[in-house]
Amino acid sequence: MGYRVLETDDIPAYLRERGHWPDGEEITVREVSDGNINRVFLASNADGTRGLALKQALPWVRVAGPSWPLSPDRADAEARAYEQVAKVAPDKIPAIHGYDPEHHALVMEDLSDLEVLRTALNEGAPYGPHTSARIGEFVAQLTFATSDFGMSSADRKALLAVSVNPELCKITEDVVLSEPYIEHEHNHWHEGVDDLAWEFRADDRLRTEVADLRHTFMTGAQALLHGDLHTGSIMVGEREGAPVVRVFDPEFSFVGPIGYDLGLYWANALVSEERARALDTLTDHPEQLRLSWEAFETEFRRLWPARVDTFFDDAYLDRFLRRVWTDAVGFAGTEIVRRVIGFAHLTDLTTLPDPVAASRRTLLLGRELIVRRGELTDVAAVRALVDPLA
Repeated sequence: MGYRVLETDDIPAYLRERGHWPDGEEITVREVSDGNINRVFLASNADGTRGLALKQALPWVRVAGPSWPLSPDRADAEARAYEQVAKVAPDKIPAIHGYDPEHHALVMEDLSDLEVLRTALNEGAPYGPHTSARIGEFVAQLTFATSDFGMSSADRKALLAVSVNPELCKITEDVVLSEPYIEHEHNHWHEGVDDLAWEFRADDRLRTEVADLRHTFMTGAQALLHGDLHTGSIMVGEREGAPVVRVFDPEFSFVGPIGYDLGLYWANALVSEERARALDTLTDHPEQLRLSWEAFETEFRRLWPARVDTFFDDAYLDRFLRRVWTDAVGFAGTEIVRRVIGFAHLTDLTTLPDPVAASRRTLLLGRELIVRRGELTDVAAVRALVDPLA
């Protein structure tokens, strides 16, 4: 039959045909698409005892429409990423019930009893003691298992061959690591940061450091990444009295530098902190970089004895983790900059009564993280940079 865009009315028959729903049982479907590039539907029965989510990749960017074509093959990368994560961190992703490569559609666990982390934070909720730690563990578990330390050489080469994601990697190379520093139609910003936007374009040192990070992104094939790990791709809540953290939407997944995933999460945490500071609702925000890094480092070191090649000793692990840290700090800076003067801004800032002051602080912080990443050797050094900007 071939690929077709599924509409709300198509979902009940689709789920029954593929064996995801019993014949004869009522299905109520609603569209809950919220991201930039896909459609998402939730299906439930009459009494709410059964529920599924269906995500379909469109042949274009959803928020732009057919004027910005994008291959739906990106859903293949997402399905492969879920398959890899399920082997090492199944408790940190939604349960996947099936993938249909013909329609580029994933059927998965309904997470609607949870809340998107960004939404919760924007409403004034704290992170709590578990969220950032579990994100750090997630990054460590996925990246160690898919790195040269956790895989045989043959398996790694096979992973590299199937995990190429050129179209979405090109979006990141452009939208995050190039366009904010040049004149481009995707860029926009609040007029209150006009001067900084133009200064950044004229800042040769900044542009050179971003070019260095861009090259690392393009060539640093260290491990399989989520590729778009931010507070909008994390669900949080409680089930049976226990905290739940679920990571979703790994469609940007590719084999790249480990620090990129950490950096994206840190950038979003730092922007969330600026929002809370502006609203005088600051709670545990300043602890999130430390909690995520400590959990990442602890878990990576715990896994280290299982490495395939015993040539890599503990001294090399120390050096490797320092490199990951430095990359993460720099990538955090690039994500901050693009979220203020590039494409796809964050509601953390745009919904503030007066977004200018927080946006300016955030932009300046992003620049410092990029150009001084080699000097910022630990959490304390980054915090010393963040706090004076308050």
